[in-house]
Amino acid sequence: MEELKDLLEKYLNKDLLRIIISGARGNIDITKITIRPVLLKETLCFQAELFRGTKAFHENLGKTEIVLRVLEWMDTSFRQLQLESGLGMASVLVSKKGKVTIKEKKSAGVKVPELAHNKKKRYLLKEGRSIDFLVDLGVMTAEGKVVHSRYDKFRQINRFLEFIEDIQDALPKEREIRILDFGCGKSYLTFAMYYYLKICKDLNIRITGLDLKEDVIKRCSALAEKYGYEKLEFLRGDIAKYEGEEQVDMVVTLHACDTATDFALYKAIRWDAKVILSVPCCQHELNKQIQNEQLDPVLKYGLLKERIAALVTDGLRAELLEQQGYDTQILEFIDMEHTPKNILIRAVKRPGEHKVSSEAYEKCTEALHVQPTLERLLVSEYAPADACESRKLCPKSMDKSRKPLTGIPLCPKSMDESRKGAAE
Repeated sequence: MEELKDLLEKYLNKDLLRIIISGARGNIDITKITIRPVLLKETLCFQAELFRGTKAFHENLGKTEIVLRVLEWMDTSFRQLQLESGLGMASVLVSKKGKVTIKEKKSAGVKVPELAHNKKKRYLLKEGRSIDFLVDLGVMTAEGKVVHSRYDKFRQINRFLEFIEDIQDALPKEREIRILDFGCGKSYLTFAMYYYLKICKDLNIRITGLDLKEDVIKRCSALAEKYGYEKLEFLRGDIAKYEGEEQVDMVVTLHACDTATDFALYKAIRWDAKVILSVPCCQHELNKQIQNEQLDPVLKYGLLKERIAALVTDGLRAELLEQQGYDTQILEFIDMEHTPKNILIRAVKRPGEHKVSSEAYEKCTEALHVQPTLERLLVSEYAPADACESRKLCPKSMDKSRKPLTGIPLCPKSMDESRKGAAE
């Protein structure tokens, strides 16, 4: 095996593409092994992928360790080894008597791609180029390097811009695009939207950020003026009372607390917004309403009831948007490891009216004994005066004990600067 050891010492480097070990012999449950180089914290390692039946197991080993493991595998358990590298190619055969035959083609090297663990993700806002608002908001240094402790925020911003990029074609092209960001907070995403759509894409847009905190609005307004973002404004106010526009093309609402999201969605529907992007937060309303005898063994656990109610809330919101003529998706905004509030509702208006009713929605809400705020708002807007025979359509038949539909609180947690992963 000394010759094989020399071969491995020669090719186990960053130019290696892959090693495939196969031809299992003896009593072994591993059918195949593949090896490739990876960079882990800027250290070159080699990842061995071991296939057992339909499952694969991974090990990351240093060069010395992987050489010893390969020698052991080829000595006791496998007959064939194929090696591909930017420096050449080689094949190894082990006979039944243990004789090792090596064939090497030094001139047949292959092009080696970037190491997987070293490959940079394609971000719409790229690291290495200084972006003014990211510098002032503490996400990036003046040299364009992302601050290590803010990398999650950098990823979140780029993830949000991917959603924007996907719906860009749904926005009007013949006139100014009107965008409203409710609960903008420190406005990482508001500035990112403006920078991407106006600076990078050169679209005719005007964005208004609304928030209840006066100090936040002052700071964001000052930054917009500093950057020369003439069509980006910040106003103090809430979505329910904002009447500055007759039509808004895109409504963004991030971490509006509980029924505040319902008011924002309702307002977007009234504006006939072409696009709605909403990340809900603190869905408490249906948690107080939801009842179902068949689910009692599950709903009796408060934590599970809370999570089920939150998912039901967002599912029903998405269905109501579908009924109002929107193609709606529920997507993962950011990884669960960063924040549990990671669901994004994305709705794009279908051409024409196309409003539909849903018998399935009626059956679902009746089975769970729930009536979301968004449904009640839409009922009060569209239901005919003689619709009182239907519990689902008549505002008069609503539970009198429910609180009035007034005010839109912003979730305090989402405004907490220390909350990791919160979208301001």
